[in-house]
Amino acid sequence: MAEEYLTDDEQLEAVKHLIVEYAPWLIGGLVVGLGLFFGIRYYQGHVNDRAFAAAAQFSAMTAALQANDKTKSRQLADGLIKDYASSPYADQATLTLARLDVDDGQLDKAVAPLTRIMTDSKDSELRHIAGLRLARVLIDLGKSDEALKTLSDPIPAAFAAPYHEVRGDAYRAKKDVPDAIKEYQAALGAGDASGIDASLLELKIQDLGAVPAAPASALSLDTLNKAKP
Repeated sequence: MAEEYLTDDEQLEAVKHLIVEYAPWLIGGLVVGLGLFFGIRYYQGHVNDRAFAAAAQFSAMTAALQANDKTKSRQLADGLIKDYASSPYADQATLTLARLDVDDGQLDKAVAPLTRIMTDSKDSELRHIAGLRLARVLIDLGKSDEALKTLSDPIPAAFAAPYHEVRGDAYRAKKDVPDAIKEYQAALGAGDASGIDASLLELKIQDLGAVPAAPASALSLDTLNKAKP
């Protein structure tokens, strides 16, 4: 190649020429790279700071709720929704405002925020929780058909018991005794009944003139006991 026949001085001059020609590009690339590095670090720090601030405000809101300080709870919830709308705490704050509206007897005001969480939240669990709360509010507002429509989608396994119970409440409000009993029995027979009060459900069923069905596990135990010599 031609470079092999250059003298040392000529090679040095060639290198100097290349440095002069490409130095602005090299320096520019270095500056951009450093800018990106520090920019990313700054952004990550900013995001972390906001996450910590949102968590702290959420904790303060929870403490205010426990202390039954409704005014402070509302202020903190409003702040979370306004200042940290993209954080998961905003949905929790919206549910809190709906809860406070229900506690204050303002059921109509609770419908919109619960509907928003049920339809728009990225958290599937919160969507189901909001749907259950909305259905209960609609039942109290005398809108049992709307409550049943709210819970008309396929029932998620983790929420089977409370879904059936609330649907039973809706049918009971409609004076549809057979369907109410059917839903209450389904709630008692759900695999995970941790979200319900079994004793209260049994009272609801008895109040409708039926006998609560024993859970499958209890039936199996009775059968085994009777089968013993």
